[in-house]
Amino acid sequence: MALKRDSSGNLVPVAGNGLLHRRALLGGGAILAGAAAAGTAGVTGAGAEPLKDGPWSLEAGDVIPAYGVPSRFEKDVVRAVDNPDNVPRNSRARTPHHQLQGIITPNPLHFTICHGGIPDIDPAQHKLVIHGLVKQPLVFTLDELARYPHTSRIGFVECGGNSAPLFSNEPIQASVQALHGLASCSEWSGVLLSTLLEEAGVQPEAKWMIAEGADAPRLSRSVPLAKGLDDAMIALYQNGERINPGQGYPMRLWLPGYEGNMNVKYLRRIKLTTEPAMSYYESRTYAQVLPNGKSYRFYFLQEVKSFITHPSPGHQLKEPGYHEISGVAYSGTGRITKVMVSADGGKTWGQAALQDPVLPKAFTRFRMPWRWDGGPAVLQSRAWDESGNMQPSRAEFVAVRGQTSKPPPVGAFPSQHFNAITSWAIDQKGGVRHVYA
Repeated sequence: MALKRDSSGNLVPVAGNGLLHRRALLGGGAILAGAAAAGTAGVTGAGAEPLKDGPWSLEAGDVIPAYGVPSRFEKDVVRAVDNPDNVPRNSRARTPHHQLQGIITPNPLHFTICHGGIPDIDPAQHKLVIHGLVKQPLVFTLDELARYPHTSRIGFVECGGNSAPLFSNEPIQASVQALHGLASCSEWSGVLLSTLLEEAGVQPEAKWMIAEGADAPRLSRSVPLAKGLDDAMIALYQNGERINPGQGYPMRLWLPGYEGNMNVKYLRRIKLTTEPAMSYYESRTYAQVLPNGKSYRFYFLQEVKSFITHPSPGHQLKEPGYHEISGVAYSGTGRITKVMVSADGGKTWGQAALQDPVLPKAFTRFRMPWRWDGGPAVLQSRAWDESGNMQPSRAEFVAVRGQTSKPPPVGAFPSQHFNAITSWAIDQKGGVRHVYA
């Protein structure tokens, strides 16, 4: 079916403030021609002037490094680290979503949170113990785990405190990296935990697993045994290489769709029990407090969520015309089925295109063509997952979960599991800022 055009040949918007039909992304030259007519500079014809040779074309280049590194022109594509002096407290490094595309986060840019620094673990001495309510306690070295069948799966990890600054009753002026940078997506490879649990023999009365790390705080979390027997993984590789020390080298627990802190890094022990441990991290640090003063006993799943990465605060729209709105959506309960985008603060919506692959419990990249007329705009995205869950508006979310009385520091964690709609305002100069709409 052909896309509708007006008398001037421009595509007819599907929603207010210039949102175009997602099928326009398949039009290639047709959409770009319309965009150029609306003010976006076109590409100069190949015959307009001869190509000039840069100095890099006139001499031999550098030696190939043993381990590839980014171009020197990409030196600013880095994580934001909030504890560079490694003082005795939590440390966080946030993913620069505004500088990335696709769904896979490069290993050096994957977000990291450490509660006691990054341990320097000798893999030859590291062991994993499975004990407790099992018929046969087992101990695994890295070499022994390497002999088991491996599997790979793409999936996200998100800290429960990601987007915590949005609990503020005033919009904090910060980048998408500062606001949503504690979420990343990788291909994880390793051994399904169910394989090891079945070998150990699970006792009938076992209902929980206590996972413990080998870092200095001995971070531990309680995990329902049902999750361990489902899709939990002992992850040994990330995006094809051994997981980085900041991601839990030499092994970590990966629980697809579950709160990041439960994906215990530097994993050394799994104990099967009848009851949860109610450890420090699950009973205090990651306990969701509600407006009525009560808190969830446990809150495992990361709910359906999306945010726009392009354009976002820090970007500058240079001129009116065609632009692509892009971002990521994900859900701890399965695949993303739909993302709607608004350019007028939620008054009207258009359906975005979902970039393949669309995988369960993984980032899904969405894209929406937009003709900006140079006037004010408020960009939003709203996601749905295959279980029928819908990303809430901020007002809907705050009514249930509450907000803080004053803006906290960007690095603070006033609460957990924020998944409401985020709004970016575009001004007439093309600047982007965070607003509540």
